[in-house]
Order: sequence, then C-alpha cells, then structure tokens
Amino acid sequence: MSALNLDDFAHLIERPDGGARRDAEERRARLALPPGALGRLDELGEWLAATQRQVPVRPLERARVLLFAGDHGVAELNVSGRPAKGTKDLVRAALEGTSPAAVLARGAGAGLRVIDMAVDCDAEELPADVTRHRVRRGSGRIDIEDALTAEEAEAAFRAGMAVADEEADAGTDLVVLGDLSVGGTTAASALIAALCGTDASVVTGRGGAGIDDLAWMRKCAAIRDALRRARPVLGDQLALLATTGGADLAAITGFLLQSAVRRTPVILDGVVSAACALVAQRVAFRAPDWWLAGQLSGEPAQAKALDRIALNPLLDHGVTAGEGTGALLALPLVRAAADLAAQLPVRD
Repeated sequence: MSALNLDDFAHLIERPDGGARRDAEERRARLALPPGALGRLDELGEWLAATQRQVPVRPLERARVLLFAGDHGVAELNVSGRPAKGTKDLVRAALEGTSPAAVLARGAGAGLRVIDMAVDCDAEELPADVTRHRVRRGSGRIDIEDALTAEEAEAAFRAGMAVADEEADAGTDLVVLGDLSVGGTTAASALIAALCGTDASVVTGRGGAGIDDLAWMRKCAAIRDALRRARPVLGDQLALLATTGGADLAAITGFLLQSAVRRTPVILDGVVSAACALVAQRVAFRAPDWWLAGQLSGEPAQAKALDRIALNPLLDHGVTAGEGTGALLALPLVRAAADLAAQLPVRD
C-alpha cells in the first residue's frame, strides 16, 4: 500500500465548473420569473450546474444517505444523553427503518447505507456489509488517551475514501451525510475548538439527545482536556484525527475529500460532519465548494465550523435529532432547485 500523502488532495480537487455556473446564470436571466423570485433556489441551481458541468442540470435521481457509525470512549464520562456503547442501537434502528433518518430517507426515495467504523459491539451482531470497513471496536477516551493509533487513523481515512469511490462508481449523484455515534459531538467539538483556536466552553453544546447542566460541565471539561492534547499536533491533520477524533470522524474526513476528487456533491448534517469538513478544508481549500450545509443544529461548535468554512445552512428548524436528519430535511429543497433549473422554460 502506498503511503498516504494528504497534500495530494490539494492538487487533485478542482472547483466546480465555473463556465457551467456562468451558463446557468445566463439561462436564469432568460426565465420569465423576475430575479430573486426563487431566492436561494437560484443559487442552488447554479451550484448544481457547476458540479454536474452541464446546463440545464440533471434532476437528482440517485441521492444516497450515508451514516458513518462509531462509539467514543469519552462517553464513559456521561457526557451524552445516550448510554455509552449505545451506538449499536442507533445502527439497528436505522437498518430496521425506525429512526427519523430512515423514515425521511424512505419518504424521499433515497437509499440509506450505514458504515460501521468503530461500533462497540461484536461484529457478528451487525450485518457483514455494515461492518466490512470497521477499524476497531470503539475509539479511545480522548481526554486522557488517543482515539486511534496512527495506523488505525490511516485505515479509517482510507476506508472513507473507498466508500466515496464506491458511491461515485455506483452513480450516486448526491450524498446526504450523517453519523451515528455516542460521544461523537464531544470529539467533534474538541476538533473544532482546536482548529478555530477557541476555548472549550465556547463550543460545548448539549448534543442531539440533550444533557443537563452537570453533564454539560463534564463535557466541557472533557473537551478542555482533549484540547490540550490536540494543540501539539494541529499541523498534522491525520495525527489530529488520531489524537482527538475517532474512526468515524477520520473516515468521514477521507470520504469528504475523496468525494470532492470524484466530483460528488455532499449535504452535511450536524456538528460531526462540520468538524470533519473543517479538517478536510485544512487539507484542501477547494473541497468545501462541493458541499452544502443542510441545517443549523443549534450546536455552537457547528455554527463556528460552518462560519470558518463559509457555508450558510439551508435550513434552521431547531431539529437536534442528528443522525443525518437535518441534511435529509434539506434534500427536497436541493431537488426542487434541480427540477426548477432543469424544467422551467426560457424566453427566446
């Protein structure tokens, strides 16, 4: 296996097609609707034209929901509203079609795929196609130890890249990205605090399941301790993911970068995908041009990361469920933009 050189992504990733975007703008100017009448739908239509490199755009017919799953050792500190090692229950709900994301994906006609990177259960408890990319069972407790070894971090990153290639090769035209984790928002907030140079209290939220004040203080202390461990490796993104991230976060980062290489657009969900996007931006500054922010989750760390990446969320409905739900809520909006850009007649 060749050595993984993250610097290659800066050369491999190109921006969406600027010529197609200009053609889409000119086509929009020839619609009967006055400028601004469609609001952000115009902007989305032009973005889609640039990602597809064609005008008019193709309707989005092969959207896919990807949920990267993993447990985090820091959940042992009771920093989450869910029990530690509880990710396997989230995975089962998604696979059985009873989670909010599964319900929304079914209604949207989008396929749903779960990728187990570090769920803390026996691999035999989950389907083989879910566990085939697993790197380890649970990630380390980031306040006192590394989440991953260097080898595990690279393996998880490469697994994310492989998933991006699989989806691109299968013809997926839009990815709705989410995560299934217990303790994941703590690791994500630590990454964002480190990369934004801010204090733990500024990024500590209450997670998708909600926590009381005592749990919030424990979470803040865990992020503070993880932040001390993260700062010495800020110049090495893979080492940062190993120190303060987790197998699921490393895989999502690899997925985001390789998806940009393969010109696959992605809708980001909550704070976990935002943290990985922030790490990926440090690797390749053009990569965020391939992403949309689905919704504002209410997590302060997510807002800080999206501001740093310069992504404006499409929705703000106060949905804190996580698990890809916020990104899925934005999917009909993006599809509507594609349909309008493709089908509205132009004037001669």
